Amino acid sequence: MDWRTKKGFTLSELMIASLILALTLVSMIGLITNLASVNEANRDLLIATMHAQYVLEEIKENANPSQVASLVNAGHWDLTTAQLAAAPYNLTTLSGESIDTAVFQSGNPCGVTVTLSWVAHAQRPRSVALSTLIAD
Repeated sequence: MDWRTKKGFTLSELMIASLILALTLVSMIGLITNLASVNEANRDLLIATMHAQYVLEEIKENANPSQVASLVNAGHWDLTTAQLAAAPYNLTTLSGESIDTAVFQSGNPCGVTVTLSWVAHAQRPRSVALSTLIAD
């Protein structure tokens, strides 16, 4: 059988296919890396929201609505990373996590905002705030 009659790919076709494959793999690696970082940021946001909600629930359960404003203004629920990790909270904290509470409406109902701040990866400051009204 003559080599000129055999069918196959030329060297240039193989090089073009290899280039397309390499470009596809490089873009897939970039996509996977980006998805991993977005996943981590969303996980941190979920944890922060749960911690802020936990503090709001504690305020609702442990404070008389007429006393909430004075306790919040006194900093009773302003918490640091060390306080969140210790008893009675025992929460797994985020990097540099802190909670600040503020009253946005006095009286009955009393409006409270819980702002949770932390340092995300790449040293980017992040925060989430939840608000509620507490009434008798």
